[in-house]
Amino acid sequence: MHIDIHGDGRSPYLLLVHGMLSSRAQWKPNLSALARVCTPVTAELWGHGRSPSPAEPEAYQVASYVHQFEALRIRLGVGRWFLCGQSFGAGLTIRYALTHPARIIGQVFTNTMSGLSPAAREREPERLARAEAIRHGGREAMKALPFHPRPARRLAPALWEDLLADADHLSPAAVAEALRTTSPNLSVVADLGRIAVPTLLVNGTRETAFQPLRDVAAREIPGVEVVDLPGGHSVNLDQADGFNAAVVDFIRRHGGAEAAARA
Repeated sequence: MHIDIHGDGRSPYLLLVHGMLSSRAQWKPNLSALARVCTPVTAELWGHGRSPSPAEPEAYQVASYVHQFEALRIRLGVGRWFLCGQSFGAGLTIRYALTHPARIIGQVFTNTMSGLSPAAREREPERLARAEAIRHGGREAMKALPFHPRPARRLAPALWEDLLADADHLSPAAVAEALRTTSPNLSVVADLGRIAVPTLLVNGTRETAFQPLRDVAAREIPGVEVVDLPGGHSVNLDQADGFNAAVVDFIRRHGGAEAAARA
């Protein structure tokens, strides 16, 4: 996967993973503030942004993404690092934290319907039909998806244009495979009680459908911290200042020992 490193590695690393149909532009309003306390690393999902689109369906399995994240940590020479996942990406980063807790200092995630909803096998026909429509309809079919950036006009114009520009390069085959292979196994809700690393949920309260799942996370994740902000699904974008403040505080409180070890 394509990655960008923002900083010199002197402070703890933070892996940032965006959601479906997004890209590294998802984190543009956050990188400057976060770089004051950590070394942000943005990764782009298969077929998104500048990442290639593997032909093998196995590459899109949740376990394969977990393997990719762990291989990246090893390649960077990082003993432990922070995680931050947004939407679809949050399901992946939480699963990574569940699989390799000893490698995680702490994790942050935002609104994630796919990560916290029960595994929805009953919606499989609809999901597979959507995947086939994208495979055959290409980028025009992707514009009909509810999480496409095109309707997000509340964002700053320059940021919105960056997201749209990257969306124009999405791979329909990769997005279809994500719906077919990744999505059915993305839910971590059954394992929330096993989370063993410090965890922060930054919740956008305007997304009313997510609020019952926010309450599940608050109840089930041991020791979780929840910061509620008056934002939507992409709370790190439409409430960037509040998101940045919450994450910077979390990293400062949990990353001190790691920062001292790297000094």
